[in-house]
Formats: sequence, structure tokens, C-alpha cells
Amino acid sequence: MKNSIIFLRRFCCKDGVNVWNSVYNFDWVEIGIAIGIVIIFHVFRKIFTTYIFKLILRMSRKVPTDLITNVLLSFEKPIRVFFTFIGFYVAFVYLPFPERFDEPAILILRSFIIFLIASGLYNLSATSSSLLLKVGSRFNLEVDDILLPFISKLLRFAIIAMAISIVLNEWDYNVSGFIAGLGLGGLAFALAAQDSLGNFFGGVVIITEKPFSIGDWIKTPSVEGTVEDITFRSTKIRTFAQAIVTVPNSTLANEPITNWTQMGKRQISFNLGVTYSTPREKVERCVRRIDDMLRNHDDIDQELIMVRFNEFNDSSLDIFLYFFTKTTAWVEYLKVKENVNLRIMTILQEEGVSVAFPSRSIYLEKKEPVKSDRTE
Repeated sequence: MKNSIIFLRRFCCKDGVNVWNSVYNFDWVEIGIAIGIVIIFHVFRKIFTTYIFKLILRMSRKVPTDLITNVLLSFEKPIRVFFTFIGFYVAFVYLPFPERFDEPAILILRSFIIFLIASGLYNLSATSSSLLLKVGSRFNLEVDDILLPFISKLLRFAIIAMAISIVLNEWDYNVSGFIAGLGLGGLAFALAAQDSLGNFFGGVVIITEKPFSIGDWIKTPSVEGTVEDITFRSTKIRTFAQAIVTVPNSTLANEPITNWTQMGKRQISFNLGVTYSTPREKVERCVRRIDDMLRNHDDIDQELIMVRFNEFNDSSLDIFLYFFTKTTAWVEYLKVKENVNLRIMTILQEEGVSVAFPSRSIYLEKKEPVKSDRTE
């Protein structure tokens, strides 16, 4: 007993009687060697991650593609844990345990390796990974701030589900029955959570069709503002009053969406009414000078400019103006619009033309007094 340690195992017989059986008699030397094995693997892990891994990482960065570097960085922590676990496994194998423990130990080792591989793939499928960007560019897919997190979450969910299924299969669990049970449970869940599923598929429609991206200014019948975030359930929009409005994706996917950010230029259109007393020649000169001013304006898009004497209104002669600014930013747009309005006022003043305002002329009929044939 001085040079050994006895491990006791309790088991239950068929008749329910508990029996203690001293079967594992380990020498202290064997235990010390097992502990030494764990320490050696721990030290090797330190050496590997400090020197060898960094050397491999430095060499991988010299390769034209950074795929190898991303894979190495994603599997760095799983590799560290792997060395520590292998140390414990080798120490366990060294100790004279009965053969009945060999198969469970191998299953635990294989399950742990599967989870480590899944952990590395989980890290590799992160939103910040450039692998998704390269895959998107390879297949001509536009990956933006909405689609990238969505794909990342789907990949991570698939990796976790596959890892669990493989581990259950390693332990001889009936995975097909488990999946079938999930299918029946999923059907019941789907019936009970129709609104949530509607929001989820609404999010899928928004992400795949991409009527807007994060940061875009959009307008719908229910809300107007800047898109801040989109999740599986809802989209967060910051209004111009700086409030956050959370709109369910099922609602947003079924509404007409105006994306003001995607404007290439911004429209200005209005009627300029001048008084009816304005001579024909002055109206023609005003139309011509306003048209020339717009065509020589640095901030006005030159593709389409329309300045025409349009109609005889109730109280004015209307000149129709239709053109676009080059900028789409609201503040800059207002500055350009103000500048155009001031130049139009200058033209009207130089031509001696007055802007009309709503007015109405009233004519009173003067009746002659009725002569009376009656004499006093």
C-alpha cells in the first residue's frame, strides 16, 4: 500500500446488492509518469503556439491568397485545446485501465475532435472573415452589411447542427429518429409561431432582394428614416426625429419601399406664376434667361432641363420648371435649390416682372335709378 494506490469501483449486481471491488492498483511511478505526460504536452503546446504556429502563420502571409492565414487563425484556439486534451488521453492510455474503457475513451476522443473542428469552422464563418467576401466575389454576389451577417448565422447554425448529428451518430444514437422527431416538433412549432416565421421569411426576402442596405434612407407607408439594423425578425429604422422604430419584417416586405439613397440625382419641379399684366415679350425673355441660367449652373444635372410657359392659371401665367440637382444629400440639395430660387428672383427683378399671388377680380354692376311716373 505504500508504493501503490487502489481505485475502488462500485457496481450493481442483478439482485440489487451493491458490491465494492478493488480492481485498479496503480503504482505511484505510473501515476507520476502520467502526470509527466500531461505536463510534457502542455509544454509542447506552449512551444507550438509561441514559435511553430507563429512561424507557419508568418509563412502563410507570404502566399498571394489569405485563405490559409484565415484558416490558421480560426483554428488557433482549437489546436491549443487539442494538445491539452491529447495529453490527458495519452496519460489515460498509459495507465493500466481495463480494456472495457478503451472504446468509451476513443469515442470521447473522436467526439472532442469533432467539436474542435466544428469550433474552428464556426470561427472561420464569422462575419469578420474575409472568406465570405471572397466567395461572394468569386460567384459575383454582392455581399453587404445585411447579407454577410445573415449568411454567417446560417453557416454557423448548419455547422453546429452537423457537429451534434455526427457526435450522436458516433455514440450510436438514432439520428434519423431524432431528426424525424424534430420535424414533427417543428411542424407544431410552425403552427404556433406563424407570425415569427412570417417575420423570418420576410427578412429573407429583404436580404435576398435587397431593396435597401444598412445606412440607406427609405420611406414606406409606415415609417421613414435611416436603416440601422436588420435581424431575422425585424428591421430597425431611425427616424429624422432620432427615434428608433422597429418594424416586423413581414410588414416591411409587403409594403412599397422608396429608397431615396439610391437616387442618382434629385428632382426639383414647380410652377412659377407671374402676373397677367406681364407682356408676352417679358415672359419669353424670363423663360429663356431661366433656361440659360440652369444650363450654366455647376450643380444642376444637364441631362434634362425643362423651362416652359405652361398654362394660363386662374390668377397667374405659369412657367413650368423641371430639372435635377447633381447632389442627393438633403442639406446640399436645399443649398442648390435656394441658389436657383435667388437667381430666378434676380432675373424677374431685372425684367420688371412680378410674381403673382392668388387674387380675384370683382366687378360691380351699376344700375341706373328707376324713374317714377307718380306725381306728388
